[in-house]
Formats: sequence, structure tokens, C-alpha cells
Amino acid sequence: MTIDALWSEYQADIKAYLHSKVSNPDDVEELLQEISLRAFLNLNTLKSEEKTKAWLFKIAGNMVIDFYRKNSNKRLNPHPEDLWYLDQSEDVEHVFSRCVAPLIRDLPDDMAALLTAIDIKGHSQKEYAADIGISYSTLKSRVQKARKMLYAVFNEYCDISVDRRGNILDFNVNPEKYERCKTLLPICLPPSVSL
Repeated sequence: MTIDALWSEYQADIKAYLHSKVSNPDDVEELLQEISLRAFLNLNTLKSEEKTKAWLFKIAGNMVIDFYRKNSNKRLNPHPEDLWYLDQSEDVEHVFSRCVAPLIRDLPDDMAALLTAIDIKGHSQKEYAADIGISYSTLKSRVQKARKMLYAVFNEYCDISVDRRGNILDFNVNPEKYERCKTLLPICLPPSVSL
């Protein structure tokens, strides 16, 4: 895989990730360039094309941490929000992300297999389409349909609050689904949930 192909496929996702972590657009652009350069220089360390997305996001995450460390060292009194990387407690998205795999298994088998391959295992949509013998455009449509189905299942179990970019801010278990949720998703329930 060339850096041009890799970058054209994942640049928008990485930029969105950076915007969720860094408030200054100029800093985001600078980080995006640095990530692109680091990816180019280290492309030979990528062991499997199937892990490209995870590899790129690992680079991006490390670059953001370095960015905040460098900037916090410049300031004597950094703002607490600028030190998010020091917070060892689990954020809402991290807790909520543990619910994805069990809820995917609640979908019809073909949709569950599709989302597991694409969103959990990180397979490229183009490669997965070729593997199962369908066109790339057909696969993209199926992925969208499966993600909509998954979102509907999430909404059955939880009330989800998102920001304008779609990042999860908070979620609450639907009291009517609590018993089913406790069985299906015990790992997702915060210890403080009481009904």
C-alpha cells in the first residue's frame, strides 16, 4: 500500500479525531501534516494492511499526547482540560465502546459478520468485498444499513447524548431494558446504575 492511497482513505477520519482532541484548527492542520510525515517515514513498520487504520490512529494518538505534553511544559499553569491524557478514569466513549461487540451479536448473522469484520477487526471494505465476492459499492450500502441497524439497537437500550460531531457525551440505560441489558451488556453498566 502506498502512502497516498493510505492517506486518501483515512485522512478525513484522522482529522475528525484531531478536532475532537485539539481545539485550535491551526494546531489540527499542523498535527495532520506531522502524522502524515510520520506515517510516510514508518510505513515499512506496518506489518499488515488489515491493521492500517489502527496503526494510523496509534500514531495520531501518540502525536496528540506529545502535543499536549510539549505545550503543558511551556505553560506554568495549564488548563485542566488540556491535560486530558493524564486522566486515567474511563471516558464515556470508552465505556460505551465495550457495548459494541455484544450489540453487534444481537443483529442478524450477516450484518453481525459484516460489522465485526469491518468495524471490530478493521478489515478494509474493499478487501472484504473482494473476499466475499460482492462489489465494493454493494458492500458500502450493506455497511451503512448494518450501522443504522446497530444504532437502532443502541437506542433500544440507551438514551445517547452526542455533540455536533457525533461524539458520545453521555448515555443512560433505558429502565425498561435494564434487565435485558444487565444480562447482555453487564460490562457496559456503570457501577452507580440503580433502578
